[in-house]
Amino acid sequence: MSNPIGDPGHGHSPAAWTAVIIMLVAVALGTLFFFLDLPVLVWASVGLLIVGLIVGWIMSRAGWGANGPKYASKAH
Repeated sequence: MSNPIGDPGHGHSPAAWTAVIIMLVAVALGTLFFFLDLPVLVWASVGLLIVGLIVGWIMSRAGWGANGPKYASKAH
């Protein structure tokens, strides 16, 4: 496969990685709390999932996204 010039990076940025890690932790905790029948903590995990989305968006807007000035693409 080729990597054409101008490729947006497909999420290989600090903003994307941070958002995905936060959301993975939220889903893992939500699954555990669902199994343990702790509905309040399941909903807290949903809130953490939304926080991950917001953090990724904020970091992207701050320049840490795939096209941001603070992100330096690495050659593959």
